[in-house]
Amino acid sequence: MAVYLIVTWRTLFVCRLGREFPEISCEAVFEPAEWKSVYHVVHKEPPPPTPPTLQKRVRMVAQLGGYVNRKRADEPGPQTVWLGLQRVHDIANCWLMFGPERKNEKISEEILV
Repeated sequence: MAVYLIVTWRTLFVCRLGREFPEISCEAVFEPAEWKSVYHVVHKEPPPPTPPTLQKRVRMVAQLGGYVNRKRADEPGPQTVWLGLQRVHDIANCWLMFGPERKNEKISEEILV
C-alpha cells in the first residue's frame, strides 16, 4: 500500500507542478537522463543542450502514456502522466545503459539477466 501512495504522490506532484509553475526547468523534477531520453524518443532528434520547461516535459511524458497533444486539448491528467512515468523509467534506464551518456564499462551479466 505504501508503494502505491508514493507512486500516486509523485504522479500528482508532477501534474500539479507542471500546471502551477510551467516555465521552470524540468530538471527541478526530472534527472538529466530522464528528460534527455524522453526528448529523443518523442521528437526523434537529439536533445537540446538546455532542458525544456516543465510544462513541455510533462506533455512529453503524457504523450508516452497516450495523451494526444492537440492545440485545444486540456493539460494532461494523472492517468496519462502515470502511464508515461512508467515508460520514462524504462527509457531512462536504457539511455543510461546503452545511450550516449553510458560509462565505458563492461555491462555486467547481472543486469542483462
